[in-house]
Amino acid sequence: MPATVTGEWLAGLGLGALGVLAFSLSLPATRVAVQQLDPWFVAFGRAVGAALLATAYLRLSRAPRPSRRQWWRLAVVAVGVVVGFPLFTSLALTAQTSAHGAVVVTVLPAMTAGFAVLRAGERPPPVFWVACLGGLLTVLAFLIVSGTVRGGLSAVDLFLLAAVVLCGLGYAEGGALARELGGARTICWALLLSLPATLPVTLLAGFAHPPRAGGTAWAAFGYLTVVSMFLGFFAWYAGLARGGVARIGQVQLAQPVLTLLWSALLLGETVGPASIGVALVVLGCVGLTQRARAGRAARPVTAQRPPAVVG
Repeated sequence: MPATVTGEWLAGLGLGALGVLAFSLSLPATRVAVQQLDPWFVAFGRAVGAALLATAYLRLSRAPRPSRRQWWRLAVVAVGVVVGFPLFTSLALTAQTSAHGAVVVTVLPAMTAGFAVLRAGERPPPVFWVACLGGLLTVLAFLIVSGTVRGGLSAVDLFLLAAVVLCGLGYAEGGALARELGGARTICWALLLSLPATLPVTLLAGFAHPPRAGGTAWAAFGYLTVVSMFLGFFAWYAGLARGGVARIGQVQLAQPVLTLLWSALLLGETVGPASIGVALVVLGCVGLTQRARAGRAARPVTAQRPPAVVG
C-alpha cells in the first residue's frame, strides 16, 4: 500500500476513533437530559444550539456556499444525523436505559457499511464483511447474555431501529460529501439547512413544557449540543472522508462497550466484567476491517477533490 494511502488511512482511523469517543457519551447524556427536559426540546434544541456555533464557524472560515447538488445531499445528512437520530433516541430513552440503547450503535457500523456501498460507491472485500459480522454478533451476544437487552420488540426498540437506519444513512452520505466540503463544513451546512425545522419545534416544545431542570440535566444538554451535535462530527466526517466510510465506520463497534462503561460510571447502571473480553474481541474485529483493502469501485455519488479539505 503506498505511503500516502497509508497516511490517509491512519489519519482517518485516528479521527474516526476520536469521533466515536465523543459519540460514546451521547446516549448516557441523552438519558440524563430527558429525565428533566422534554425529549423534543432535547432532540431539536441541541441542533439549534449547534447551528448557532456552525454559523460562527462558517463565517470565521469564510466557507463558500455549497452547490445545488451538494444542498440536496446535505438534506440527506440533516434528516439522518441532525433530526432523525437525536429525535428517535430521545423518545426511546425517556423509557429505557442508555445501556439498552447501546443496541443502537451495535447495528450502526453494519448499517453504515451498507449505505457506504449504496451512497459512497465503496466495495469492501469479503474479509471486511466477515469481520464486520463477527464484531456485530459479538456485541449483540454480549448485550443479550449480560441482560442489557430483554424481551421482545417494543415501541422503544422500533424508535431505536429507526434511529439506526437514519443515522447510518447520514453517516455514509456525510462521509462521502466530506471529501468535497470537509468534515466541519459538512455538518455545519447540514445544521443550518435544518434550522427552519429545528427552531420552530424547539420553540413549541419550550412553550408546551418550559425547560426547568437542574445543573446536571443542562450539563448533559450542553454536551449533546457542543460535542455530540457539533465538534464530534468535525472529527468523524473527516475520518470517514480520509479512511473510507465503510472501513472507518467499523470503529463504531467499540462504541457500545464505551457507552456501557459511561453508563456504569456516570449513571450507576450495572456492567459485568465480561465487557473486557468483549472489548478485546471487538477490537480484533475492528483491526481485521482496517487491514482489509478497499475494493476498487467508482464513486459515482461524489466528485473527488484534493484530500487536504478535511476540516
